[in-house]
Formats: sequence, structure tokens, C-alpha cells
Amino acid sequence: MIDIKLIRENPELVRQALEKRGDSFALDSILEIDGRYRSLLRQTEELRATHNEASKQLGKSKEKPPQLIAQMRQLGEQVSSLQQQTKEAKANLDSLLLELPNIPLLSVPLGRGEGDNVVVRTWGKPGELSFEPLPHWELGEKLGIIDFQQGVKLSGTRFYVLKGLGARLQRALISFMLDTHVNEHGYKEIYPPFMVKRECMVGSGNLPKFGDNLYHDEEDDFWFIPTAEVPLTNLHRDEILGAASLPLHYVAYTPCFRREKMAAGTDTRGIKRGHQFDKVELYKVTDPESSDEALEKLVADAEDICRKLVIPYRVVQLCTGDLGFAACKTYDIEMWAPGCDEWLEVSSCSNCGDFQARRANIRYRPEPGAKPQLVHTLNGSGLALPRVLIAVLETYQQADGTVLIPEVLEPYLRAT
Repeated sequence: MIDIKLIRENPELVRQALEKRGDSFALDSILEIDGRYRSLLRQTEELRATHNEASKQLGKSKEKPPQLIAQMRQLGEQVSSLQQQTKEAKANLDSLLLELPNIPLLSVPLGRGEGDNVVVRTWGKPGELSFEPLPHWELGEKLGIIDFQQGVKLSGTRFYVLKGLGARLQRALISFMLDTHVNEHGYKEIYPPFMVKRECMVGSGNLPKFGDNLYHDEEDDFWFIPTAEVPLTNLHRDEILGAASLPLHYVAYTPCFRREKMAAGTDTRGIKRGHQFDKVELYKVTDPESSDEALEKLVADAEDICRKLVIPYRVVQLCTGDLGFAACKTYDIEMWAPGCDEWLEVSSCSNCGDFQARRANIRYRPEPGAKPQLVHTLNGSGLALPRVLIAVLETYQQADGTVLIPEVLEPYLRAT
């Protein structure tokens, strides 16, 4: 959430930032409602003071003049009415503020969309195979490790079943990534719930903006997480952390549930997009001064997984028009998939600044007795299945239709 004080004091700066993102949100409506809210709040406080003073006078009076009693009753009704109007104005203001995206950092390149993103660096070179590589949807079916028909039979379109070595390979990838981030990169592993309360979705920035893309159990008002970022953001909701506890580095494996809005076409073939997928998520909570450096390290940790798997990848910085809702700066990591003949996004690493912290009320105290300040939060996939699985299958396929196993995964797949 953007600080309302920033909008009041420098609306033009916020307006220009939104324009960079391609957002035409009308700030005037926010300023108008904010002005009304502050006016009502001031009137309420003044009238309440008058009411309190009259109450004191009535308490001192031995006699209770009917006129004074009637005045007290009238003041009480006016205070109650103003309080209700103030509450409604505040709710309207908060509702509009929750719809505003984050402000891009100055270091984010200007652009309208994906075509304006900037390739920062590459690692490895997409090799030319001596044979025509198969896409994973053909390779997986020939090997009997991906079954699309049974996925549809069980759950409908955009679902699939991993079988035998396919299931084991996915499990090996998850275990390998978790072990690397915990043992080599210093993250603390978390196993969170896969369903959360509504306020968790609000705190992470998923509600109310993206409600249509989330799965929801109406009876208990549980929301199925679209990413582990949601519960990890809310681990410290409404808390004041000590400066000595920062930074916090978390890693979590979860399934992710998203109501993907997909059009027919090649982009929907295979297991690239689905309503359910697995992901290892990296999450950091830092003080504001450290978040820029923390983002670069987070990206490096995700890149390390790509290098260990020996799969060519590139790092792309997103432009202002392609940033996610909660992000103020983002790098995507894309692996090369020779069968699909395309770069596949396997990680999106973002600095959210104090955007999520303001929504979730996560603060820290810089030193004992100091006024609490908002933390900065960062997140990134480390990495996301099933696209890593796609890249592994297509990169390590052989001319005879078999698939080799990346050396780093051999201990996880060794027969016991």
C-alpha cells in the first residue's frame, strides 16, 4: 500500500509513477475522500470534546436541568452520527488505497510491457542438438512419466499426472532446491498452511485486486495460496521486530493454486501453465537500507540453482510497465527449453519495499526506545516447478528418446 501521506504531500510524484506503470488511476478521488475523512475526524474530535465538557458540567451540577440533559443527548447523537460517517469515509479511502500498485524505483527501466524488458546477463549458451528435440509433452508421454489424459479425467483441463520417475524427478528437484537454500544460502525452512485467512491475502497484495484469480472456500472463508509468498508475508503480520532479528531469510515449498485465465494456443500446451503447480519460494524481511543489496543476493541464490543444474539461463530486469502489482523492482530468471524453443520464466525476484509491510503492519524498532518503522519485504522463486522440470527434460534428452539426470540430482534419485 502506498503511504497516504505521500499522496497528500506529493500527488504529482505518485501520478507520474503510476503513469510509468501504464496505470491511469484517478488520484483525485483518493484526495477528495481523504479530505472528507480528515474533516469528519476533526469534527468528531471537536464535538466529542464539547460533549465531554458538558458531561463534566452536568456531573458537577446538583440539579439536572432538563435543558442540559437534552443538550447532552443531542450531542451524543451527533457524535455517534459523525463517528459512523468517519468510519465509512475511512473504509472508502482504504478500499481505494488497496487498489493502487507499488511505485517503481528510479533504477527500473521505463517501458510499456514485456518487449521493453532488459536482459541483464546470460549464463551458458543454448546448445544445438544433433537431433530434433522433442517438446516435453511428447517426451513425457513417450517415457510414460506425464499423463495428460488422467489429469483431465481427475480434475479437468490444465491438470496432469506425473508418474514413476516423473514424480520422483519433481520431488528430487524440490528437495535439492530446499537443501541448497538451507545449507548453502542460509535460509530457514518453513512449512506453512496452504490455505489462509482473507487478511493474509490483503497483506500480501493479492486481495482485493486479484480475487478473480484465486481459489476460495466460501463457507470457512479460506483462500488457497497462489504462492508461499502469501503465508510468509504474514508470519510477522501486526508485529514489531527487533533490529537484531533482521534480516530474516525464509524458504518454503508449497503447491500453488491459481485460476489461470488462459487462451487457446501453443502457450497452453503441456505443463507450462496450470491451475496447480509446485514451487520453492525465497522470502526476505530487511531494514529499508539493506533491501537493494538483499534483492541482488536473492537473485544470485536463485541463479545458483540454474547453474548447478547446468541449464542455460538469462536474467531479465522488468520495465515499469511489466512490474507486478506489489513490486517496486523485479528481475526474472528464464531457463532455455530446446524442445519448446523458448525461454521459460522459472523465477521472478522482487523487492516490494514497504508496500506489503504497510498492508500487513510489519514493523521493526531500529534501536531500543526508537519509533517503529516499516520493514522491507522481498520474494522470489527458488525455483518454480513445473518449468524447471520442462527445462531438465528437454535439455537432457538424448537422440534415442531417453533423458539423462543432471549430476546434482543423482543422489536424490539413487535407488535405495
